[in-house]
Amino acid sequence: QVELVESGGGLVQPGGSLRLSCTSSRSISVIFTMGWYRQAPGKQRELVARFTGGSTNYADSVQVRFTISRDNAKNTVYLHLNSLNPEAPAVYSCHARRDPSDVSVWGQGTQVTVAS
Repeated sequence: QVELVESGGGLVQPGGSLRLSCTSSRSISVIFTMGWYRQAPGKQRELVARFTGGSTNYADSVQVRFTISRDNAKNTVYLHLNSLNPEAPAVYSCHARRDPSDVSVWGQGTQVTVAS
């Protein structure tokens, strides 16, 4: 069983940037899929970006501004949020699945708020 811990959220000025980190308790080099989702109040949780099977996938709404990266030695996946616009606070959650037959594992989540 893997545990995921997110960090890096908080309050940021409009136009600013944040880097979110998700650290796994186990090696991420063999994990089938690992990435980020977000959920704003009153809305469904949505995919932001993820690594799956050696490829990288982004939601259409964020692929220009956000970048996902990884450091296998640190068992960490990052999400770089750039050019942030004011919006309702959202919780960004890390997600992983060891292989296609396993259940999904979620981190606790880290909140991002963009405001002046």
